[in-house]
Amino acid sequence: MNKKVVSLTMAMLLGLSLAACASDSGSGDSGSSTAEESSGGSDASSGQANKDKPLVWFNRQPSNSSTGELDMTALNFNKDTYYVGFDANQGAELQGTMVKEYIEKNIDSIDRNGDGVIGYVLAIGDIGHNDSIARTRGVRKALGTGVEKDGEINSEPIGTNTDGSASAVQDGSIEVGGKKYVVRELASQEMKNSAGATWDAATAGNAIGTWSSSFGDDIDVIASNNDGMGMSMFNAWSKDNKVPTFGYDANSDAVAAIAEGYGGTISQHADVQAYLTLRVLRNALDGVDVDTGIGTADEAGNVLSEDVYVYREEERSYYALNVAVTADNYQDFTDSTKIYEPVSKQLAEDKHAAKKVWLNIYNASDNFLSSTYQPLLQNYDDILNLEVDYIGGDGQTESNITNRLGNPGQYDAFAINMVKTDNAASYTAILSQ
Repeated sequence: MNKKVVSLTMAMLLGLSLAACASDSGSGDSGSSTAEESSGGSDASSGQANKDKPLVWFNRQPSNSSTGELDMTALNFNKDTYYVGFDANQGAELQGTMVKEYIEKNIDSIDRNGDGVIGYVLAIGDIGHNDSIARTRGVRKALGTGVEKDGEINSEPIGTNTDGSASAVQDGSIEVGGKKYVVRELASQEMKNSAGATWDAATAGNAIGTWSSSFGDDIDVIASNNDGMGMSMFNAWSKDNKVPTFGYDANSDAVAAIAEGYGGTISQHADVQAYLTLRVLRNALDGVDVDTGIGTADEAGNVLSEDVYVYREEERSYYALNVAVTADNYQDFTDSTKIYEPVSKQLAEDKHAAKKVWLNIYNASDNFLSSTYQPLLQNYDDILNLEVDYIGGDGQTESNITNRLGNPGQYDAFAINMVKTDNAASYTAILSQ
């Protein structure tokens, strides 16, 4: 018994001696690592638990992919959690109106085979994505082809509908100069590849090949939920056949293609979205009002006007507003990676110390996110003194991304772009550990 007491006493003395040596040696890294491990996943430098760190969901709003209902648990994960995207319904209406006005303006030439039917095909990005759903509804509403289902316009793909018998859509009509034309959705499908990736440009290119070989003379217009798919169809078929194609995102290649016959696109103000994504994190990290540098000018003079964004407090969401890009104004949108001038001023590092951010893109191959959004983020991160680690996913599985969030304690904040809008808990579970 006495031997055990002596042994325990010696062990305690040895432990105290080692601790003192470690302290005297000034081994900061060792001390930080120990603090991180003992704090249950908190940041060693701030002592803040990962579950309390600023979090921004962006581009894909946490929501039920079947009903569109917002996931308010994810949006209220902590007091510094927000969503940044764009006003999907406003943009969808703009796209539909843009297509309709183009048809009316070019009615004398748009009915290619003269059958009195304006036939269009529709590339759908992701049937479970709120933005994709809104864009499909926007086109169908504007062209009169929408059919109500559960109080909303049905957004389901129809396959082929050359005879007008599909139940998910109906024939619409447009009257110009006293002559009435039928408007028919000839075909639509979700552009999902064999590996499961949605919004897939290659799949869209293959689809227009199939559709054009089957009923090409009937296709007068192409509408797409985004420019990636739209440009794939344009390059594969519609450019050579002079069929106007309408997309969404205002990617640089699509804007440039307007000079070659691409019908138009919608700018979702990616420059404003990218700024908001990082600015909201910067404000939370600085402990200042979330509106700083957004609706209220910061000390450098950065501020956004009310005509480029809205904030909906009940949804904890910032939405950039959309602008139609057509032959009339496309030259103003040729560089999609140019930062927005009103929020381009450098923050002083002595007042806004450098912080580390973990940020992922759901699919490294997504045209809009990789060629427009991420370059904008990379321009803004310097201005806002944020050291951002950019993680590119495969567009198919959430685990391809979450597996690389193995050490959240080394970051001060997080910006997350999910593969599926239902999967917010895959991330918050890691941050809650």
